[in-house]
Amino acid sequence: MPAKTFEHDPDAMVLNLFYEDKDDRWFPGDRHLRRMARRMLLGEPRMSGQLRVFLNLCDGLDRLGIRYRVNDYGYIAQHPDELACIIGRTFLLDKFSWKNPILLGVAAHNHPLDDPDLFKRLPVKKVVVPGPWYADMYRPYWPDTEAWPIGIDTDLWAPSHASQKTVDVLIYDKVHWDRERYAPELIEPVRARLVKEGRSFTELRYGSYKEEDYQAALAAARAMIFLCQNESQGIAYQQALSCGVPVFAWDPGGPWRDPDYYPHRVQFAPVSSVPYWDERCGAKFVDIAGFEAGWQGFWDGCAAGAFDPRGYILDNLTLEQRALQYYEIARSIVRQPAAHSSGTPVDGRAPGASQNLELHRRHRMS
Repeated sequence: MPAKTFEHDPDAMVLNLFYEDKDDRWFPGDRHLRRMARRMLLGEPRMSGQLRVFLNLCDGLDRLGIRYRVNDYGYIAQHPDELACIIGRTFLLDKFSWKNPILLGVAAHNHPLDDPDLFKRLPVKKVVVPGPWYADMYRPYWPDTEAWPIGIDTDLWAPSHASQKTVDVLIYDKVHWDRERYAPELIEPVRARLVKEGRSFTELRYGSYKEEDYQAALAAARAMIFLCQNESQGIAYQQALSCGVPVFAWDPGGPWRDPDYYPHRVQFAPVSSVPYWDERCGAKFVDIAGFEAGWQGFWDGCAAGAFDPRGYILDNLTLEQRALQYYEIARSIVRQPAAHSSGTPVDGRAPGASQNLELHRRHRMS
């Protein structure tokens, strides 16, 4: 969809965004020192999924010309009727004496059981989660839940030239639950099939690479095999789609098997590893038998140019589309009656943006 701008709209609200990646642990401000120490010892940190959500939302709002503040606790305390958009993390809910109506998510709770009295304890009006099946899991506990996926930067994640395609397959390995089972049952047979056919392949394992590594791997790959039990949104496979790389996705379905919740606390089904998908993206399989049966057809489709993965992203998951959806969700909340009260920081401070967001902080006020 074309970018819609709001620069001359007198009714356009200014969003109050709140996001901090780390909390103080031992004394005020120690999160900055801990971050500096980690950088000195381990090098530059990898981009977290939560931070990526925040930055992509800001980028999308910028493209639309929608104004926003970042972590302006002083302002929000003086304007208790304005909406507070708390993107993450959950410690922010207790950092401030919130009186404002709150739009919460997506980098917040794993499940409503983590905070069953949230809507009674705080003036939360709506929760957003990354995908449709996740919203279905939340709604019995928190009815005011809506699916909102973050957009993909289609300029950054763009197709490479055909001359760069030197590797047949990129295996993206995000198998973490029951890995001792699935390594011999799934991952090794996938590798064996590629070796048997003489297909060249590289592998990336979730959590062990930086974004530039993934970009380089996608630029070289003709196709990707995506191995993950479930995804609330699946930014990584969507970045591959945006790069024009068709995906053969393991989508076993079944229950949400997070061991912190399943089966003793939560039994929810079905889930998906590719919750945003249509036939342009590639193909799916449910187990190794399905992989063996479907692989050749998928590979033939790649060779024939039968898929249009980037087209799917351009139609559904651009930065502008998803930022506009977030803005419209926020607007729908402020149209509702709001409480008239005041708010002050818990510790009396009015902190600015977290240091790790300093270069990305936006004060788009005109």
